[in-house]
Amino acid sequence: MIRPLYTFSGILLAPFIGLWLLKRAARGKESLPRLRERFGHAGVMRPPGRVVWLHAASVGEVQSVFTLVRSLLLRHADIHVLITTGTVTSASLVAQQELPRTLHQFVPVDTYPAARRFLRHWRPDLVLWVESEFWPQLLWQVKKRGIPALLINARISENTAANWHRWPRTFRKLVQVFHAIFAGSERDAARLSALGAPQVQDAGNLKYDAAALAVDHDALTDIKRMIGNRRVWVAASTHANEEQRIAEIHHKLVTQFHDLLTIIVPRHATRGDSLATDLRSQGAILAQRSKNEPITEKTGIYLADTMGELGLFFRLSELVFIGGTLIAHGGHNPLEAARLDCAIITGPHMHNFATILQHFQRHKAIRLVRDPAELQVMVALLLRDKSQRQDLARRAVELVREAQGASEKILQEIDHQLSRRESAHAHA
Repeated sequence: MIRPLYTFSGILLAPFIGLWLLKRAARGKESLPRLRERFGHAGVMRPPGRVVWLHAASVGEVQSVFTLVRSLLLRHADIHVLITTGTVTSASLVAQQELPRTLHQFVPVDTYPAARRFLRHWRPDLVLWVESEFWPQLLWQVKKRGIPALLINARISENTAANWHRWPRTFRKLVQVFHAIFAGSERDAARLSALGAPQVQDAGNLKYDAAALAVDHDALTDIKRMIGNRRVWVAASTHANEEQRIAEIHHKLVTQFHDLLTIIVPRHATRGDSLATDLRSQGAILAQRSKNEPITEKTGIYLADTMGELGLFFRLSELVFIGGTLIAHGGHNPLEAARLDCAIITGPHMHNFATILQHFQRHKAIRLVRDPAELQVMVALLLRDKSQRQDLARRAVELVREAQGASEKILQEIDHQLSRRESAHAHA
């Protein structure tokens, strides 16, 4: 009964979904010129030959698959990759990669007409579904057409698993779409298997295989020249109610470290102007990157309110605090800083990356603080002690290197599924 009810409700709610998308577009959360893609209308023609469709919901998921996509394109010169995402930011991230033979579309809303329209146009030869955002209508349509599908980097939290235990048959129906499931961790594999998911294996987390964040070397040289020999630390991917605390910590630390420069990289660069006003009202001597304001000897805080430059700022400092962790947001990916030889500090709210955090803690490759007061003490300690900074950074780099390999395991299964499909078509 669930499937026909879900299908009928999607058709019934279609006009309201359209209004909702228009409201999101007005707030900059949807691309108005490309809004038709959300209803399954293709924005570009399907290329000839084989197409692999990869769905990654948002920024974190799509960042984790670029290494996999590059390897896939190298192994199969005749294949095009279609990447779908659900956010404007993730779409921009895909565009920045300039991947050959790769197209981007916004994922269609999960209604029967939109899903059917999307799949009729793209006719993918293989579907790669990243992590845990299940869209029933799309998955049912994939199964109906006999398209092989893999769930990769699969993760499922304890709360989500508990919720699915109330609907075990529905969950099994959904995941039976997938010919194989590659879990991001041993714990995720166990939870998925307990729910009845078939052919689950722990492949490791794709996030460990991602390449180091890119950098504009001219910009790096320019900022290094402005900073000179000053002590630097970075507060990365910060959120509202964190930047003010970081500024307060800076004001206290500067009494011990007179040359200190604090770089704040807000998660949402559009907050830059209002944030600059707030921090200046606190007495901060601040330079704003989006306005090309230079770093001078008097600059205490550099507000890095631009998109796609996190790799630049991680290369400017040996010490990084991961934002979204002093508040109950859930944190951000520490692997990006680890790859660039940074000593890493995080606050208590790191539940979005709980498994990765535990991995870091087991290897003593991260420092966890409970509040801003402890953060101030820890930053002071690590600014003063170079050997501790270097030991933390070394442990993090080694941890990342040892945990790599998920991409190759998944690529072997991709090769297998593509070969089976090609063979089936040859004998049809």
